[in-house]
Amino acid sequence: MSSLITDLAYILVVASIFTIIFKRLKQPLVLGYIVAGFLAGPHMPYTPSVSSVEGIEEWSDLGVIFLMFTLGLEFSFKKIVKMGMQPILTAIMVMVCMIGVGSMVATCFGWSSMDRVFLGGMLSMSSTTIIYKAFDDLGLRSKRFASGVISVLIIEDILGILLMVMLSALAVSRTFQGIALIKSLMQLGFFLLLWFIVGIYLVPLILRKAKRYINGETLLVVSVGLCFLLAVAASSVGYSPAFGAFMMGSILAETLEAENIEKSVGSLRDLFGAVFFVSVGMMVEPSVLVEHWFPIFVLTLSVVLGQMFFGSLSFFATSGDIKQSVSSGFSMVQIGEFAFIIAGLGQELGVTSQFLYPVVVAVSIITTFFTPYIIKFAPKASKRIESSLSTELQTKIKHKRAFSNNREQTHNKFLPSLAWRRFITAVLFQTAAYLTIGIATGLFSYATILPLCQHIIGDKYGKIVYLIITLLLLSPCIRPIVMKKNHSKEVKYLISSGKMNAFMIRFAICIKAVLGFTIIYNVVSFVLPVWWFWSVIISLAAFVLIIVSRPVMYVSIRMERTFIQNLRLKEQQASLGYGRRLRGKDLQIARVRVPQHSRWGGKTLAQLHFGKTDRVHIASIIRAGHRINIPGGNHRIYPGDELEVVAGTESIEKLRARSEQELHLPQEHINDEHSLSIISVKLGESSPLIGNTLPDVDFRMRYHCMVVGVEDEKGHLGTIQAKRQFQNGDIVWVVGEESDLSMLTMVI
Repeated sequence: MSSLITDLAYILVVASIFTIIFKRLKQPLVLGYIVAGFLAGPHMPYTPSVSSVEGIEEWSDLGVIFLMFTLGLEFSFKKIVKMGMQPILTAIMVMVCMIGVGSMVATCFGWSSMDRVFLGGMLSMSSTTIIYKAFDDLGLRSKRFASGVISVLIIEDILGILLMVMLSALAVSRTFQGIALIKSLMQLGFFLLLWFIVGIYLVPLILRKAKRYINGETLLVVSVGLCFLLAVAASSVGYSPAFGAFMMGSILAETLEAENIEKSVGSLRDLFGAVFFVSVGMMVEPSVLVEHWFPIFVLTLSVVLGQMFFGSLSFFATSGDIKQSVSSGFSMVQIGEFAFIIAGLGQELGVTSQFLYPVVVAVSIITTFFTPYIIKFAPKASKRIESSLSTELQTKIKHKRAFSNNREQTHNKFLPSLAWRRFITAVLFQTAAYLTIGIATGLFSYATILPLCQHIIGDKYGKIVYLIITLLLLSPCIRPIVMKKNHSKEVKYLISSGKMNAFMIRFAICIKAVLGFTIIYNVVSFVLPVWWFWSVIISLAAFVLIIVSRPVMYVSIRMERTFIQNLRLKEQQASLGYGRRLRGKDLQIARVRVPQHSRWGGKTLAQLHFGKTDRVHIASIIRAGHRINIPGGNHRIYPGDELEVVAGTESIEKLRARSEQELHLPQEHINDEHSLSIISVKLGESSPLIGNTLPDVDFRMRYHCMVVGVEDEKGHLGTIQAKRQFQNGDIVWVVGEESDLSMLTMVI
């Protein structure tokens, strides 16, 4: 058998054992995986070890890809836009401060410049996985500060991708070269925008066309195939495969199948994610930890105190709420999966010291262990901070919050500035999008159409045909750059609001026209070796034809509408259910999922009386793909069900909020005193059961236990019939709680 299979079997067995142990200890499973990897790794001489660490690293690469893919499925560019600037500014401030903390600590220890840079990147991002788990365990997911923390984590994840690209470029050049860095960022922005636009345009279209042929199995294969396709594409242009996987996840997050894809891929993510974290534990060397115990101690304090201070300060700077800011900052006092990925990147590129990886892993383990306790301490800390502030300062903070809440209304009074902002924002986004598509189209045409035309027609006429085809392909991108937003409400308002605004608007329109003409001229002059005057004439003629062409206009409008429809389809489906809204009434059909551990589980609709308490009507119950339309009061609901409800927008939102709050404690928090046990009891002559049947003694009501079987003289265990009388010497098997069973043994 292959050593790769043997090693995988071994680490999964060890990992499964430690997941049970750490689950029992109520600790994050990530720690269990890391400890399992440490024991199964080559640096632990007292336990069996894997035979090929390189093979396990290949499996862990798959784990990184699936982790980033599922992270992308939870990410949404629309959410970033809706969040506004507050979480973006918070994430940037936290990351910049923590990069400075990491670099300063590394400088104090005399580490190399690359160690300083990479260590700063490792300490700059908190662990999304660990924080999610901590919020779930502590029942804080529904708290207001938790949503703010999750928003910042989403921003940190996308900034972490950018940071990885920057670190890779820096590792190659070994110096901070501004021009090269800007070039790398522009290239990254180009591919980021290109993949997103093309993906949003094509992927939902393909899924809709093939919907009748896609079930759970094919959806898994298709989604994983798309994930690896973009991972390979990212690797081919010099980026990490994890970046491509993240992008495909964010694209699929905008489709109607996102939730089903996330469920399908969840098992693969858990499996290969476990292998990834186990491989992280294999990198830990006890000798390195002993040798560098003091840096580990200092870095742990730096992460905890740095996030507590700079995290809370950053949240406060953008929100002005002390209590929420402290709770948010104290939640982020750990490092996790991104630190491991960046550490692995540094080792793969050969620019960081060998001791840095195990040191960072040790810091992550320690900070993860203390995270729940620090989160619990946050309310007390916020009270102490508030009580230590002077009355004057508290008044200023309240005024700052009031000003922040009314800032948008203040901006609305300055209509010219608001109109300019909307116009410039729309033009920049549209120009960047169409210019990206145009550049990609031009490169594709040059790489495929030009050689084909030259091969079939010849060099001279092949170039002319290539020029015509390329201009036709570019025309739906050039015309929107020049014409879009030229007749919008903002433009009409600004033209009428003053001569200076009118002049600036016309000047901006001229710049757009020059940009479109420049694109055409560059293509013409590149293909046709003629005098520049004739290139200008040909380009001008093509420019006019493209602008006045109605077919080109229709094609560009249809493309943009398809893209916007794909981008908004999931949001419309989520808010309107099937998109049905009664005219003139705030009444709609929407879906509400019953969470796991819900207190509603097993109860009937009559017991829950949603109509009275929440003012909603249950139109349908969807369970495992089956629909129960117009359910009656005796129908029960269970965790995982989807309820189709008819109500107003406000009532539906309240019901969703209530469904997330009315939860039982997770299984590990249930009191073991009320767990069930099974025992066997031999009936004697004095037993009150002799000669009676189960209905005669009303066994369940009297003893709060259940008889599950009777053992005969030969040791055969069988079920007991209701009419069977108990006899002397019967061995009765009974199930019940420990306290009830103890009382039963004394009575019978």
